[in-house]
Amino acid sequence: MTVLETSLPRFSAGSIFGQWELAPVPFVITVWAVGFYLVGVRTLQRRGDRWPWGRTLSFVVVGMGLFLFATSSGLAAYDTTLVSVHMVQHMVLSMLVPMALALGAPVTLALRTLPPGLRRGLLAVLHSRVAKVLSFPPLTFLLYVISPWALYFSGWYEATLHSAYLHEMMHVHLVLVGSLFFWPIIGVDPVPGRVSYPFRMLLVVLTLPFHAFLGVTIMGQDTLLGGDWYPNLHDGPMGTWLPDPYDDQHLAGGLLWGSGDLVALVLFGVLFTQWVRSSMKEAAREDRRLDLIEARERAAARHDADADG
Repeated sequence: MTVLETSLPRFSAGSIFGQWELAPVPFVITVWAVGFYLVGVRTLQRRGDRWPWGRTLSFVVVGMGLFLFATSSGLAAYDTTLVSVHMVQHMVLSMLVPMALALGAPVTLALRTLPPGLRRGLLAVLHSRVAKVLSFPPLTFLLYVISPWALYFSGWYEATLHSAYLHEMMHVHLVLVGSLFFWPIIGVDPVPGRVSYPFRMLLVVLTLPFHAFLGVTIMGQDTLLGGDWYPNLHDGPMGTWLPDPYDDQHLAGGLLWGSGDLVALVLFGVLFTQWVRSSMKEAAREDRRLDLIEARERAAARHDADADG
C-alpha cells in the first residue's frame, strides 16, 4: 500500500477502540505466550499448589493484553498516520508491557511446572554467559536509552513506515529491549542481573533525564521523523483532517517526555514497595533466627543447671 492509498477516518478517542486489525506476528506471539502461561497455572492447580492471581492478571491481562491492544487496535491503525499516536504506542510497548510481563513471573512459573529435562535446559540458559551479559545492568540501561535515539535519528524509523514486516519487528524490538531492562529491576523472577534495591531505583531515576531530553529534542526538530512520509499523507484523502506534521511531532515529543517520566515514577513506587516488603521479610527472618538462638541458649542453660543439680 502506498502512502496516498492509505485512508482512515478522522482520528478521535473512539478511533482507538473502533479500528481493529489483527497483526499476524503479535497475534501469534500473544496466543502462544498466554497459552503456555495458563497451562503452567493449570498444572500448579492440579498439583494443589497456589499461584498468585495477581501474577496471572499482570502477565495475561495487562502484559499480553496491552501488547495485543497496542499492535492491533486503533493505536496500530493510526501509528503510521500520526506520529503522536505512534509515540503512545511506543511507550506502551517499551515500558508498560515489559513491566507487566516481569511482574507476572513467567520464568518462576516455568521452573515450577516444566518437565525435568526442559527445566534443566531453562536453568542452563539462565546461568549461561550470554544471559549474564544480556542482563548486565549497565549494558541493559545503555540499550534502553540508546535504542530510541537509534530508531528516530537514523533511517530505521522511516524504513518501518514503508515495510509492514519491519514495522512489526520494531514492535517486538521495543518489548524485548524493555524486558531486558525491566526484568532484573522488577526482580520477581530468578534471572541474572538482579542488583540491590538502591541500585535498581537509581537506574530508574537515571532514565528520567534521557526520556526528557529525547522528548525535547523531538519537539525542537527542524526535520520530520520519517522523512516525507507524513507530509505526503496530506496529498491523499486524509489531508482534510490531518494536523500539520510539525505540530503533531511537537505533540509526540511532549507525550514521550511526560509519559516516560510518569511511568518511571510509577515504577519507582513499585520498587519502593518491594523494598519495604523485602526489608520486612528480612526482619522477620532475623527475628526468627534470634528467637531460635535464644531458645537454644535457654535450653543449654537448663541442661547445665540440671547437670549441676
